[in-house]
Amino acid sequence: MLKNDLPRNIAIFPLSNAVFFPRTILPLNIFEERYIQLVNDCMKNQRLFGMVQPKIKNESKTEVYKIGCLGKIVSFNETVDKRFIITLSGIVRFKIEKELTTNKLYRIFNVNYSNFLTDLEKKNESISFDKNNLIKKIKFFFDKKNYSVELEELKKLDFDQLISTTCMISPFSVQEKQKLIETINLKEKISVLEEIINFNLADFQQNKTIQ
Repeated sequence: MLKNDLPRNIAIFPLSNAVFFPRTILPLNIFEERYIQLVNDCMKNQRLFGMVQPKIKNESKTEVYKIGCLGKIVSFNETVDKRFIITLSGIVRFKIEKELTTNKLYRIFNVNYSNFLTDLEKKNESISFDKNNLIKKIKFFFDKKNYSVELEELKKLDFDQLISTTCMISPFSVQEKQKLIETINLKEKISVLEEIINFNLADFQQNKTIQ
């Protein structure tokens, strides 16, 4: 997708622990009335909407994190009980500028993509880092958390997809996942991922010792 084709005003689906990255796939089960309306409207246009994580819920509206990811609906099915089963393909991250006032059930925001336009480019794998060592660390972490992971599937991913996929399927906290999606540079992403894994392993070991 070209940067000039990116919509500045987009519908937003806030979903906790469902961090979403460019070049990844996110399956969604849509059943709330407001998001049924959102998907219906998106299917009539470019099939685009954004995913963000909720931050704080107050009396009126849920505050959301400023950084999310724009996705395109690439598969759509309606169930007999009127739910939508869709698949969203990640395109580019965005920064929320402001919320717009509308008569829709869902929320619409004005967004800026300028910090994340490299998401639209083909990733360059020329990075001096031991990918196999990182995969082993990820596998060790998942084993400790009793999470099943296909090692051979992880090996097929490039560095950027590896980090994104690990973040999406992991039991990281909302804040940890948000930290990764907000990190732009690939080397910094690897560093942040290792930092999060090491912290979780240390916390796991400490809890095990206390028990």
